[in-house]
This record gives sequence, structure tokens and C-alpha cells, in this order.
Amino acid sequence: MNDFPRERAYGMHVVCDGPAQAPPVLLVHGSGASGAFWGPVAEVLAAHHRVITVDLPGCGRSPQRPPYDVPVQAGRVAAVLDGLGVGPVVAVGHSSGGYVATALAERRPDLVRSLALVGTGPGMDALLPEPLLLRLLLAPPLGPLLWALRTDAVVRKGLTAIAARPVVIPDEVVAGARLITYRTFRAVLRANEAYLRERGAPERLAALGLPALVVFGTADPRWDPSSAHRYDAVARVVMLPGVGHAPMLEAPGPTAELLLGFAAADR
Repeated sequence: MNDFPRERAYGMHVVCDGPAQAPPVLLVHGSGASGAFWGPVAEVLAAHHRVITVDLPGCGRSPQRPPYDVPVQAGRVAAVLDGLGVGPVVAVGHSSGGYVATALAERRPDLVRSLALVGTGPGMDALLPEPLLLRLLLAPPLGPLLWALRTDAVVRKGLTAIAARPVVIPDEVVAGARLITYRTFRAVLRANEAYLRERGAPERLAALGLPALVVFGTADPRWDPSSAHRYDAVARVVMLPGVGHAPMLEAPGPTAELLLGFAAADR
């Protein structure tokens, strides 16, 4: 993969891969993650597409840049796409990255031709209880201290907890997660909640009227898997059996094939 040489101008780390003239696909990670999360899927997509993977501000190798409101983050991604001269894209978001992708389409419909949401909860009432480890890391007054003391092993354990099957967490995924500060992570979570409480994700897709794909694991421990069917009226919904909240790591092959098929059908 080749780093986008003007990444600093847009306040975020950007990686481009695949043929420059191929149809573009944008990959947006979720909370507490980085673009490295998409690694196995991005590699497959890049054989047919120009793949643009971002580390949102405050995440991975991108510098902190509050505020982290979802529409603000979408505007920053739009600036990257404008700088690259790319669009319209197939915008793909994992978990809360799906909100950024959706907000991008809301703010800049000229930049998005279709949306694919992977493990993106439809509304706050579908959120399941947080794993104990994450609750400990986030709860004041000890949360900030424990967060600062995280080791690679603790981060890897936390990331493994969102999966429903044995999965290898790549070192670059762990490294990207460790770079996120406690304050930034809490701010991102609050921003995501505000965006959803204003209007649910299925309702936003309905208003956009774009071709949409929703991918969910049947064993997702973060969002109630049955809530994926709230998207039935506005998207093609695909449930991956036995997969948790990280389909790109748990089932990279099937996830990549779904995205390839969706992108090809939308041309």
C-alpha cells in the first residue's frame, strides 16, 4: 500500500491501494480502531478497485483533532476525497464508521454512489451491554489510569472480545488501537450516540435513497444481531453465520466477496 503523500494537509492518515483509474472504494473504521482493521479485506478489494482507507482524526496514526461529531468527521473525509480528486465512491463503514459513511452521503451526495455498512447498529436501543474489560477501561475515576496502562496484551484481549470465533489480531491493528487516547475515545462514543439519537441509521438510509448493503454477524456481541433486519426496507441485509462484530477479521473472504459483488452490481 502507498501512503497518500498529502495526508498531513487533511489532518488524517490515508492509505491508497489498487489501480489509480479503478472504481474507488472508501473504507472507514469504527470506534477504538484504525484503518488497519480493514487490512485483509482491503487487499482483496485492491485487485479491482482504488481503495482509500482512512484513520479518522484521533485514531490510529492520525493526530487528535476535536470535535469528533459525526458530520464533522464526514466533512474531513470529504476533504480527503476532494484532494484525491476521487468520487463518487462506494463508501464502506464498519460499526460507527458506518455513521461517518452515511453522514458523508448526507453532506456530500456528489461523493457517494452507494453505502455498505458492516456491523453498524441501527439505533441505541440495539446496543448490547459492554464487555467487562471495556467497562473497566471507560468508567471513571479509574478508567483514564487503566487506559494509560494498557499493554498490547490487554488491547488484543479487548479486540478479541468483539469476535465470536477465534481470530488473530494483527500487530498493526493493536498498534492503531493503542494510539487512541481515553479522552478521544470517550468523545467519539458520545458523538456517535448523539448522531444516532438524532435519527436512526435505517431512517437516514431511507432519506438518502442510495443502493445499500448491510452486513451483520449472527453472533455480534456489540449490537443485537436481530436489529439488522430494521434495515430490510432500505438495504440488502446479509447475515454471516457465527460471526461477531469484526467480519473483516473473522471472515475476511466472505466479507470481501460481498463488498466486491455489491460494488460491481452498483456500476
